[in-house]
Amino acid sequence: MVGAIYALIALGYTLVYGVLRLINFAHSEIFMIGVFVSLFSMHAVGVEGPRTGLALVLTMAVVLLLAMAASGAAAFVMERIAYRPLRSRGAPRLAFLITAIGVSLFVQEVFALRYGRNQLGFPRVLTKEPLFSLFGAPVRTDKVVVFLAAVGLMVGLDAFISRTRLGRGIRATAQDAETAELMGVDVNRVIALTFVLGGVLAGAAGTLFGIFYESARYNIGFLPGIKAFTAAVLGGIGNVRGALVGGLALGLLENWGATVLGGEWKDVFAFVVLVLVLMVRPTGLLGETLGRARA
Repeated sequence: MVGAIYALIALGYTLVYGVLRLINFAHSEIFMIGVFVSLFSMHAVGVEGPRTGLALVLTMAVVLLLAMAASGAAAFVMERIAYRPLRSRGAPRLAFLITAIGVSLFVQEVFALRYGRNQLGFPRVLTKEPLFSLFGAPVRTDKVVVFLAAVGLMVGLDAFISRTRLGRGIRATAQDAETAELMGVDVNRVIALTFVLGGVLAGAAGTLFGIFYESARYNIGFLPGIKAFTAAVLGGIGNVRGALVGGLALGLLENWGATVLGGEWKDVFAFVVLVLVLMVRPTGLLGETLGRARA
């Protein structure tokens, strides 16, 4: 379940890198916006306790759609204001990196000023009672719902990239932007779409994260963002399916490490595994870029 959330966030990193060769470190704040909008949406629809049946489905749909729309819009605005002017001026890659860090800190501080620096609690919308038992281990309802929702979104993105005209435009731009433009692809539109797609998935991840952990804070995106970037690198940065594999692998590995070594070693174990994998295979587990993987 944790790995599925990492994978959703990692897809935003890998999509932008595949098209622009840019690491958008402000993507963690797009995720954070999704968490906050989910919290506000739950209060708006009057969530005061666990829901079931049709009420749960409608609540989840409304909250997910609002968070995805807000994060997608935020990512679009970020691309237009922060990154497109740099591209039009031919700025060096270091300028993009510094801008991404600056945008990340700016958004964090805006939310800290508006909502404070303390942790905010979520209303509980999903019961945490065991749904069934697997090999003697109880499997909770909220974990099943979060995992299935995340997997469904990831499968949907993979189908969109592989089978639609806009997906072909993204693949063409990732493979060779200049040639794609000569063939009639609107590269600026494709880049904006890439940011929006990554933002939409980060908003969904924010909703699922909030539903499970039931907390929101101005800097809540920092650690999941770093983990998701690690997952993208582990799977193969710029590879959509690599982000999926990397996210799921990282979630499983860090929880296994926490079980064996103790919870305080969870983050250390995850990054040690990453270093070891990259020593053997520097391009990640799958290793191909977005353009080559789907060409």
